[in-house]
Amino acid sequence: MYAIVEIAGLQYKVEQDQQLYVNRLKHEEGEEITFDRVLLTDNGSVQVGAPVINGVTVVAKVLEHLKGDKVIVFKKKRRKGYRKKKGHRQHLTKIEIVSIGGQKATPKKETKAKKPAKKSGKKDDLTLIEGIGPKSAEALAAAGLDSFEKLSKASEEEIKKILSEASSSLAHLDPQTWAKQAEMAHEGKFDELKAWQDELDGGIPSKE
Repeated sequence: MYAIVEIAGLQYKVEQDQQLYVNRLKHEEGEEITFDRVLLTDNGSVQVGAPVINGVTVVAKVLEHLKGDKVIVFKKKRRKGYRKKKGHRQHLTKIEIVSIGGQKATPKKETKAKKPAKKSGKKDDLTLIEGIGPKSAEALAAAGLDSFEKLSKASEEEIKKILSEASSSLAHLDPQTWAKQAEMAHEGKFDELKAWQDELDGGIPSKE
């Protein structure tokens, strides 16, 4: 069974146990959310809403909040010496579809577990590194660089090779500061790292 549901103003085709990224939701990790704007369902026969189907809901669980890959916008005006480069990373929420159908249920809130202390070999959230999004983080983890410690020991050439082999859409990323950022994260210097990231542009030193 699948359904077309409206989440955060956008429409998605979803199935049970599917994981997907949506625009940032105002819910905590581990919390279940019920979406009642279901536009279409197909369980052997198609049911279309007008505009929504009454009594049918989609329940999803919030897995994590993160940022998307950085998008670079470059503007230039000929003969005027005008050049402007800006970067943007979309705030996203990763959710998992728990169930489709049934009456609207009261969302269940789970106690958020405390994150354990960083240990060598533990998988870290590489998207905390400026310039790394979900897709590039997955590519690095698949190549064995799944922690701040491991990434901090990788060379720029090694990282570029991993990204290029993973996808042509990642080949343009510039990882020149990723190892240093990872080293600071591994050492727990997050305040110092955040201050430095504010000066970076897509993970590289700003030229402005």
